[in-house]
Amino acid sequence: MSERRPFILGLTGSIGMGKSAVAAMLRGMGVPVFDADAAVHELQGPGGACVGPIERAFPGTTGEHGVDRQKLGAAVFGNPEALKLLESIVHPEVAEMRRTFLADNATAPLIVFDIPLLYEKTGHHGLDAVAVVSAPYEQQRERVLARPGMTEEKFAQILKLQVPDAEKRARADYVIDTGTSLAETRHAVQRLVHSLTAEQI
Repeated sequence: MSERRPFILGLTGSIGMGKSAVAAMLRGMGVPVFDADAAVHELQGPGGACVGPIERAFPGTTGEHGVDRQKLGAAVFGNPEALKLLESIVHPEVAEMRRTFLADNATAPLIVFDIPLLYEKTGHHGLDAVAVVSAPYEQQRERVLARPGMTEEKFAQILKLQVPDAEKRARADYVIDTGTSLAETRHAVQRLVHSLTAEQI
């Protein structure tokens, strides 16, 4: 098959489910992983492509370190129009970084797009399958509340904005359970990678 291309897997999961740990495992196995959040941080960091346009749209929200995320958050919080404007600045730049990433890894059998808000925002577009990282609620709660500055109220608010874990699992092509030991999760990730890459050979 001369036109073979990478299998593109979307990786997502609610807050505290262990998605970052799974992404790190995938990288450790040599799988190229595109991190949407990291791309946004880069674009909004010092010298980032979005800093100028964001300053023009939201004066006073940037400085020498790039975008001041707290100030920008305050500028768009509870304002759908402002959020839409911000997304119109950031999303095309992230899409361009994705295209470059795809071109750079065109010969890989498997590519992963780490997309935190896949079901909430971006959808399945351009993906061959979706893997959801999941753990029992009590473990999720324990992990999230251990984060600096996190409260029960903030956690509840975040959950309200996210598609419920049960629905994500139901809609996913694959579910990676992080409610087990790290070794068991790693084995599950390895099995998934082997099954997806075997199909590409």
